[in-house]
Amino acid sequence: MISSQGKEPAAIYRKDYKAPQFELDTVNLHFDIRSEEEVIVDNEIQIKRTGTPDAPLFLNGEDMELLSIHLDEKLLTPNDYQLDKESLTIPSVPNRFTLRTSVRINPKNNTQLSGLYFADGLFCTQCESHGFRRITYFIDRPDTLASYRVSITADSEKYPVLLSNGNRIAQGQHPDKGTHFVEWEDPFKKPCYLFALVAGNLSCISDYYVTQSGRRVALRMYSDHDNQDKCEHAMTSVKNAMRWDEEQFGREYDLDIYMIVAVRSFNMGAMENKGLNIFNAKYVLARPENAADSDFIGIERVIGHEYFHNWTGNRVTCRDWFQLSLKEGLTVFRDAEFSRDMQNSDVCRIQDVKTLRSSQFIEDASPMAHPVRPESYIEVNNFYTATIYNKGAEVIRMQRTLLGHTGFRKGMDLYFERHDGQAVTIDDFVKAMEDANHADLTQFKRWYSQSGTPEVTAETRYDAEHKQFILTLSQHCPPTPGQKQKLPFHIPISAALWDAKGNLIPDSCRLIELKEPQQTFVFEHVPAEPVISLLRDFSAPIKLHIDYSDEQLQLLMRSEHDGFSRWEAGQRIANKYLTQLAQQYQEGKALNLPETIIQTYEAILEDPKLELSLKAELMILPNFNEASQIFSCIDVDAIESARNYFYQTVGKTLYKHFLSLYETLHAKGVSDMSPEAYAERKMKNVCLGYLIYSENPDAVEFAYKQFMHAQNMTDEIGALSCLVHVEDPRNKQAVETFYQKWQHDDLVMDKWFAVQASSRLPYAFETVKTLLSHPKLDRNNPNKVKALLATFAIHNPRSFHALSGKPYELFTQLILEFDRKNPYLSANLVRSMISWKHYDEKRSELMKKSLEHILAAKPISRDLYEVVSKSLE
Repeated sequence: MISSQGKEPAAIYRKDYKAPQFELDTVNLHFDIRSEEEVIVDNEIQIKRTGTPDAPLFLNGEDMELLSIHLDEKLLTPNDYQLDKESLTIPSVPNRFTLRTSVRINPKNNTQLSGLYFADGLFCTQCESHGFRRITYFIDRPDTLASYRVSITADSEKYPVLLSNGNRIAQGQHPDKGTHFVEWEDPFKKPCYLFALVAGNLSCISDYYVTQSGRRVALRMYSDHDNQDKCEHAMTSVKNAMRWDEEQFGREYDLDIYMIVAVRSFNMGAMENKGLNIFNAKYVLARPENAADSDFIGIERVIGHEYFHNWTGNRVTCRDWFQLSLKEGLTVFRDAEFSRDMQNSDVCRIQDVKTLRSSQFIEDASPMAHPVRPESYIEVNNFYTATIYNKGAEVIRMQRTLLGHTGFRKGMDLYFERHDGQAVTIDDFVKAMEDANHADLTQFKRWYSQSGTPEVTAETRYDAEHKQFILTLSQHCPPTPGQKQKLPFHIPISAALWDAKGNLIPDSCRLIELKEPQQTFVFEHVPAEPVISLLRDFSAPIKLHIDYSDEQLQLLMRSEHDGFSRWEAGQRIANKYLTQLAQQYQEGKALNLPETIIQTYEAILEDPKLELSLKAELMILPNFNEASQIFSCIDVDAIESARNYFYQTVGKTLYKHFLSLYETLHAKGVSDMSPEAYAERKMKNVCLGYLIYSENPDAVEFAYKQFMHAQNMTDEIGALSCLVHVEDPRNKQAVETFYQKWQHDDLVMDKWFAVQASSRLPYAFETVKTLLSHPKLDRNNPNKVKALLATFAIHNPRSFHALSGKPYELFTQLILEFDRKNPYLSANLVRSMISWKHYDEKRSELMKKSLEHILAAKPISRDLYEVVSKSLE
């Protein structure tokens, strides 16, 4: 926390990195769980000096009571060490020694959910990035690796399940004390951020997997007893991920057991602790009646992500936190490829691009813009961002594009061969790619060091005399904090040419490598003026500016083989007319959408060859965050009025088309969990959304009947998501019915909070305020808070950005309240206001005032301070 005197926390810089002064050999931990408020942690570490001869031993430690400390056999007194709120320093230590400490911690008071905490009847850890220092005194940095042996003692009845990393080597009872113990040993050296412990009364489902070398690995999935029947999909996803990693990367699992625990109170999505992955329950628990199709797909992907970390993050880890994308960007790339192989490949790619544009592009244009490999930070928790994860994944993808699939696999193999068991850097990864392929990626590495989203402008010309199509590309990256001038990026741009009939011109598919501020590329032997498709499969995370006519875009929508490019053509059409509608609104004119655009959407609906999942994506307009990037000044009312009018006009004009397709799909009543079934339900609910926008009274009845008779959560929540936008008694009836049906299910209650927070009705803000006091909204549970407040801020822009400023005032109050309990949560919520400079003058001033109020409050956490102070610079 920042002190009440207002002392500002110091930044940490990558250039100041120094290797650790000491190396750890083995760590022996014993946890004596005496109660929710008291756990005694005994820690024995074998330590060897590797740095300066007389350097003191510096250990991190927070929020614990030191009971004793021994250096070898000597009991140290306060005269032998220096102790403050964040560290323990022993000025004089030998070159080799054993350090034993004993501390008392209070997990129940640990509302930060970092370190060892107690919530929902369960002891649980979260140690990335700096949680381990809240458990015991330690050299808490990712480049300090050690072998761990852990024993846990606890009440046999209250906490029958005692878990930690690695393989279980012993267990037993203390019948006279009513306690039992379990010992775990992890044979692989790891940094302390990968340590994990869980103690509770949990249910378990078991399975196994036989690796490619014939080893049998036990699989264990732990959850609350009431949720045991919701783990099967997660278990199947684990086995699919294990098989996929063997087939695609040759990576086999290395322990005898792989465990996942689903917990309800968790700041993150999940954590890849070696052998014992701890998951936010929403990414494990699912049955068709309580989880939507998007939940099933998300679970499969997150399960894959954490499993893939076993090699990209655990076996090879980060030297320091500036290298965070080394594990996260690489693993997001891997989980994205896994999802593309498990689900509809094109739609998965489209979803990734939508996430990038609606979050990372906005981050790049905000005061929090930073490179994929940052140069400094105040609080590392603030860099678990879309830039590190999603843009980092795109940077990996570009390397595969440039080197080819075979070359990329050779680079990955060399990376693992060189660095297994090490803590390394992004430079080490790129060097493996270079060496395996005899390539030079020097210029490409600017993607790691330069922040911002590059903008590429394309100009085309056809030379009929020489049968040449000439493409000129120029690149520019806008200034970002601390980086006014940018050097040219190395940008791979996938291209193809199409003739006027929608046929791919032979030999026109090529990968263009843009390296200079401006370059010209010539396509030879082009018989007639073509239409060029650029950035196929979104080959680089850039903004592409190119002038297309509506006819050219419609041709690409009909003819392109690449699903992303078809969708992108539709997005360009939508953005063009959303811009026109917004301008009409600002000028006080009647809104008007040309008939030709209606015909474009009619053609999409009527296309029998178009796969349903892609058809559904083509019918969904850019969301507010995506659409707002078109405007130099964000006018919330103009953008939302344009989006609403667009949906209403298409819905009214094509009402019969939507109704016909809706009734056809609804009558099929598919209930299985295949990608094809996902697509049918998705398209059906897109149609229902348009029917609701049409304002036809019958549409409300369709939605209400679907809600009342739904056989799966996708249809139930899909219908409820439509009903909450209409002023009709069936709105409140459905909301209350849903509550009465699902009030016992925490995860479904998150959906209930979120769907109300997204309502377009004018009293949505009042609903949010009321729900803040709802007995099912536990303010200590980040899932609940984000379900309501983050949904409101992100998915209800008109209400959140109301000109009254009242939502900003409420968020300011709540952010300061949460900051005292959970800084990770407060720093995330405040991001809803950090792009204040991009809004109109009135809203901009209101958000700025809120941020200044937060910054002036004392004390506030380092997490919150960093985000707010940077946003006000």
